[in-house]
Amino acid sequence: MLTKNLQNKIINGDSLKELKKIPDETFDIIFADPPYNLQLQKTLVRPDRSKVNAVNDKWDQFESFKTYDKFTNEWLSECKRVLKKNGSIWVIGSYHNIFRVGKVIQDLGFWILNDVIWNKNNPMPNFRGTRFTNAHETLIWASKSKKSKYTFNYQSMKSFNDDLQMRSTWNLPICNGKERLKSNGIKVHSTQKPEALLHRIILASSNKNDFIFDPFLGSGTTAVVSKKLGRCYFGIEKEKKYFEAANKRIKNTNIIEDEYLDAVQNNKSKPRIPFGSLIELGVIKPGTEIYDQKKKNYAKVMVDGSIKCKQNEGSIHKVAAQILGSESCNGWTYWHYQSGKGLKPIDELRQRLRPQN
Repeated sequence: MLTKNLQNKIINGDSLKELKKIPDETFDIIFADPPYNLQLQKTLVRPDRSKVNAVNDKWDQFESFKTYDKFTNEWLSECKRVLKKNGSIWVIGSYHNIFRVGKVIQDLGFWILNDVIWNKNNPMPNFRGTRFTNAHETLIWASKSKKSKYTFNYQSMKSFNDDLQMRSTWNLPICNGKERLKSNGIKVHSTQKPEALLHRIILASSNKNDFIFDPFLGSGTTAVVSKKLGRCYFGIEKEKKYFEAANKRIKNTNIIEDEYLDAVQNNKSKPRIPFGSLIELGVIKPGTEIYDQKKKNYAKVMVDGSIKCKQNEGSIHKVAAQILGSESCNGWTYWHYQSGKGLKPIDELRQRLRPQN
């Protein structure tokens, strides 16, 4: 099976069988929403005695933990094989399975980067009142190996989160409203994931035109969001009714216009430019005064790229940290230069030296 024949397609089949047909190192990232093995023993009912539409499908039922562990090892082993060397994988689960999955992930040599908590704004209540309301699911994000140069769009995530570092706790609603697929008023898929969740995952850990794989496609959320965000996708779904629903949903999905798909470039992917380069290239002259944003402190630029502020001297970062009494500080954003009647961060001077393409 050639890689190009997989792009932007989904197939109806068994993941363990179909995975073996895929060439090594095909995908940039994988999102997997495997069976949770919920082990439900009884029918769930609400206080008014109405039945809860819970997960009791055959695809989620396993004879024992041993059987489930074997299944987990098999599909994760294949996923590692088809993942590119700098790729990463996301696996979602609940307390029923995520700890068992995590062990297998580590045993297979993946390198765990984060566990992310999806905190549900509108979780299903605990109708029996015998436990805490289960209001979250856990995602494990791991690179193929410890040495993988995986994608993490830090700046995009920070911008996404109003210029605050994105944390590993995500508050998002469960899938509902018009997004929830239904047939004759009944949910098509009992565990359909919200598009908002996949939007954040794909935006954080992939780039435009990357190839994304979902071995348990279900209702097609991974493929739908991948298509919207200008990524290539491939998915496998065993259940015919889910496959057909996903196929229809994908066909009705439009890609976001290309001009809006460019994300904020990661600082780590930009060439490193030291402050001294601005001096030797004449962008800023020795003796120039630079200031903090409120002009309470100022420093003078020295010929070697160091700065002096009262009794403090050193790099733009070291002196700023000394003033603030902190261990570290980003001098590029702390220090400003006079531009007309106002101040601008010295980082703007650095941008002039960066390649435009």
